[in-house]
Amino acid sequence: MKLLNIGYGNFISVERIISISAPDSAPIKRLIQDARDRGTLIDATCGKKTKSVIVMDSDHVVLSADMSEKLCARLNDETLTDNKESDENV
Repeated sequence: MKLLNIGYGNFISVERIISISAPDSAPIKRLIQDARDRGTLIDATCGKKTKSVIVMDSDHVVLSADMSEKLCARLNDETLTDNKESDENV
């Protein structure tokens, strides 16, 4: 299982991520409120401003204080590293 660092010592499973979005649009704000009402919202911002919203396949919504571009870069770096390691093993 691969984990993605979403800031402040919080990690989520890479395999369960559906999308990483900015929290600015009205549909994303509604998604956050709906998750809060259902009890499936996970606030991993540690009191900081929410800069990205991660939707999981388990219907959970995770809030992060890191920018979505930064999370995607971390995700791509891990993927590139894993691909290089698997190519070396062949």
